Amino acid sequence: MIDENIQEIRRQLADLSTEHRDLDDVIARMAADPFMDQLRLQRLKKRKLMLKDQMARLENQLIPDIIA
Repeated sequence: MIDENIQEIRRQLADLSTEHRDLDDVIARMAADPFMDQLRLQRLKKRKLMLKDQMARLENQLIPDIIA
C-alpha cells in the first residue's frame, strides 16, 4: 500500500510539473505580445505559483520522516 501511495504521489507530481512547464511557455508567449491581456497574464502567473506550492507539498511527502 505504501508503494502505491508513493507511485500516486509521483504521478501527481509529474502531472503538475507538466502543467507548470506548459504555463511557463504560455506566459512567456503572452509576455512577448504587446497587446496582451494583463489580467489573464496575472491569473496564469498565480496558477503557476499554486502549482509550484502543490509540487513542493507532494515532494515533502516523498521525503521519509527521520526519527532523531
